[in-house]
Amino acid sequence: MRRWMIFVLVLAMTSVGSAWATDAGTAAQAPDMTRVEVGNGELLVLSYHDIRDDVARKGDPDAYAVSTQNFAAHLDWLSGHGYRPVPLSEVIAASRGGKPLPPKAVLLTFDDGLRSIYTHVFPLLRAYRYPALMAVVTGWVDLPREQQVDYGPRMFTHDDFVTWDQLREMQASGLIEIASHSDNLHRGVTSNPQGNTMPAAITREWDSKTQRYETEAQYLARVRKDLTDSAARIKRELGVAPQSVVWPYAAYNSQTNAIADQLGMTVTFDLEGRHQKIGADLHGLARLLMFDNPTVNDLAYELRHDEELDGVRALQIDLDYVYDADPAQQARNLDKLIERVKQIGPSHIFLQAFADPDGNGSADALYFPNRHMPMRADLYNRVAWQLKTRAHVKVFAWLPVLGYELPDAALRDRLAIKASNPKETFRLNPFEPDTRRIVADIYEDLAISGYTEGPLFHDDALLREDELRGQAPADPAARTAALIGFTQELARAAGKWRPKLITVRNLFAAPVLDPNSEAWFAQDLAAFNRAYDYTAVMAMPWMENSRDPQAWMDHLVAQVKKSPRGLARTIFELQTVDWRQRDKPIPAARLKAMAHRLQADGARHLAWYPDNFIDDQPSTRDAREIMSARGFPYLER
Repeated sequence: MRRWMIFVLVLAMTSVGSAWATDAGTAAQAPDMTRVEVGNGELLVLSYHDIRDDVARKGDPDAYAVSTQNFAAHLDWLSGHGYRPVPLSEVIAASRGGKPLPPKAVLLTFDDGLRSIYTHVFPLLRAYRYPALMAVVTGWVDLPREQQVDYGPRMFTHDDFVTWDQLREMQASGLIEIASHSDNLHRGVTSNPQGNTMPAAITREWDSKTQRYETEAQYLARVRKDLTDSAARIKRELGVAPQSVVWPYAAYNSQTNAIADQLGMTVTFDLEGRHQKIGADLHGLARLLMFDNPTVNDLAYELRHDEELDGVRALQIDLDYVYDADPAQQARNLDKLIERVKQIGPSHIFLQAFADPDGNGSADALYFPNRHMPMRADLYNRVAWQLKTRAHVKVFAWLPVLGYELPDAALRDRLAIKASNPKETFRLNPFEPDTRRIVADIYEDLAISGYTEGPLFHDDALLREDELRGQAPADPAARTAALIGFTQELARAAGKWRPKLITVRNLFAAPVLDPNSEAWFAQDLAAFNRAYDYTAVMAMPWMENSRDPQAWMDHLVAQVKKSPRGLARTIFELQTVDWRQRDKPIPAARLKAMAHRLQADGARHLAWYPDNFIDDQPSTRDAREIMSARGFPYLER
């Protein structure tokens, strides 16, 4: 079993961004910490793994190892800057209405149950009298001497993991609490027919012999047995049942958390974020992952870093152009896409999860197993996971809200919106219960099928003022609210299997430029920015037949600025081709000038569509200049 290095690396990078950018060699003075504060009632959680004397300054083969010297400096800095380490029991008590947490509370956590926690960490914790939570893989504790674990840089043996005797000694000190890190879920399982592996705790395993996925019941039974075995083993050996589970790779969902709750482990942890307010729900507590041997300066930078300042740079990708009936050609298409994304370096990919070969804007089929639509190929999970692990980007599933051409013609006709314009995108009636059930199932099936950071709700979610009279509200704002409510139902359906989803929704430019046009779209920027994490406004002047594209764009930015948190939440999605002129490419110089002008006007987030990775349009060089999220874009060698 290989350690899930790539998964944790990528997951960690989603939370730490440009973490640990400071050169340790320049850390001669204490950092300026005037902005580092964790307020009353907030909890900072730090996540460590291995602590060793011989860790390289940067670029150690084990990216999650921290040098003993740096770890000791972290403890000293926390102590000197007023942080108050707290045990998990105090966090639980505060969540239940007991004594509030002290100002600048911090919980130290250590994953995997490595021997260094006993030999290197425990003496320092005793010296500082700092409590900590240690999450052990019970199958690795007292590992039989004839067994080995592939832990990434090398094979780990019995001597690399703690023993039950050592755990008993640490627990007896009153400083160390033991959490479950599973019994045998710290591994990958086959997640699709192409052979990708994903975390065992959140993946329905693909069986190549039977050519089937695990059923929901089989998957949940597997997780339940593992967690039951782990908790029972901890109780038997240490006399105390665990109160928390640290899911391997921070990979969990609401169903696995429910199993943990039933077994008495009502606290779970994530690897995204820095700190949080403590409330009644202790699922998915944010943790800051200690990555690439951070110095004190690095730690200080991360604690004062404003995540909201990070800009989105997104490419919207047609999966239809990856798909090919010839598997060899499809593999070449995928490699070409991955290499282009690696070279450009965007932060996000909006990946088409539906098949639209006729280009009419509605789904003829889907690229994942589901209950209601034909599956063109089981491809979305494969491509999304490859983009995440090989190109290191966050991938969002681009899906219709209403535009599904159901294979059952009678059902399709009964649920269809009878549009007055025959060229209008085919859409289902959102006020019909069957529509709501079918589309919610599709979003849930997407989440079950594999990795996604969240949905990009397609631009088909609109209602004209002359449509569905008698069912849709007459008031435009009420229609807007109704469609928002529907998309939130879809997000909840997907969230059953993928917690903490980020939501993005496409918005036509017309409702931004002319608020009266909400009547024709049931869309509104302010309402969208309240409801979703981001709004991707279609900043496409050529599509709108503008005679002066730059003036049109300037007006759009000015209107976005007037909306509450407009620039913070709005992604300006540019067009790279002129569809009126047979997909003629927009000149690169024009795109660059427009992107630079947007940024000068305060726009934080940019995207574009389409990104033609097959023909390298726009060119990789130009795309890198416009859409790279790197501080200093460069070609990878």
